[in-house]
Amino acid sequence: MSAHETVTVALGDRSYDIIVGQDVIARAGELMAPVLRQPRVTVVTDDNVAPLHLETLQTALTAASISHESIVLPAGEQTKKFEPLEGLIDQILEKGIERSTTLVALGGGVIGDITGFAAAVTLRGLDFVQVPTSLLAQVDSSVGGKTGINTRQGKNLVGAFHQPRLVLADTGVLDTLPRRELLAGYAEIVKYGLINNPAFFAWLEGNGAAVRDGDPDARRHAIVESCHAKADVVAQDEREAGLRALLNLGHTFGHALEAETGYSDALLHGEGVAIGMVLAFELSTQLGLCPAKDTDEVRRHLAAIGLPTTPGQALGNAWSNDNLLAHMAKDKKVADGKMTFILARGIGKSFLSQDISRGDLMTLLEGAMTS
Repeated sequence: MSAHETVTVALGDRSYDIIVGQDVIARAGELMAPVLRQPRVTVVTDDNVAPLHLETLQTALTAASISHESIVLPAGEQTKKFEPLEGLIDQILEKGIERSTTLVALGGGVIGDITGFAAAVTLRGLDFVQVPTSLLAQVDSSVGGKTGINTRQGKNLVGAFHQPRLVLADTGVLDTLPRRELLAGYAEIVKYGLINNPAFFAWLEGNGAAVRDGDPDARRHAIVESCHAKADVVAQDEREAGLRALLNLGHTFGHALEAETGYSDALLHGEGVAIGMVLAFELSTQLGLCPAKDTDEVRRHLAAIGLPTTPGQALGNAWSNDNLLAHMAKDKKVADGKMTFILARGIGKSFLSQDISRGDLMTLLEGAMTS
């Protein structure tokens, strides 16, 4: 197999490549140079990623004669807020950047989201490059141009669509991820199979353990397939007018669970998505839309990989259903006062619905409380 594979996000004159493979960060300078408007970048990373990968990136940039400066932010979801965003923009501007300077996001979803948003609003728009270092970021958040921060009212409620110029997904860096972070990213991979690709889900059932445990070919295949799936959707519906909303399978529930845990390490985003996907399938079965055997299959696979599948694994033995419903009502996908859910008629047969009653949701959550 080649050293890397390339997936293109087709958006006309804003199209860009996702380059997936081992040691991509070590080649970042040469890969990045063709998309830079000037040979100068500002790298934004966090204090978990910097000790592991910043020097490799800096060496690659120097080798390609690209001048570079770095900003290191605190790691964690708490960085995705207004105050850290303001601090980041201040640091960027203090470096005397120009509109032709490119920002480089080196890190997981938090760094990608806040750096992309800073790029969207600083000097009315800077170019940026995504160098995702978590599995979740490589298969989801680094692709598609969604950027933003969280507020007290909910997750990602302030942001902008701002596409990167390039995405460099180095599969080798995944070896440095804590197992829990890796599993959280795997949930987003499963999502693509459950939306509209049952053959990919079947492949994951046979190869998911290899993806989890570090087989390089299995990991690359899973990442490339996921990126192809997301790139195809983004090319058709960049700003989530319809089709792209399917990529939120499990997220309405997952974001509510994250909000209830205060966006803390008690529940990682991918863990919330895993629980949320199970709840979406359980709701679909409850409504007579999805065979129970498909819901059982989804639950078994996620559990076998090591992901949580019930709200109790995130929130303990008791929680407030009213609180969870209140969080869902603030979700950014609410339209005309109605919550939007992604339901399923089976594995690979997802669809949008706004016809879910509060009673149906209460029945679902009460059943989850006893499971």
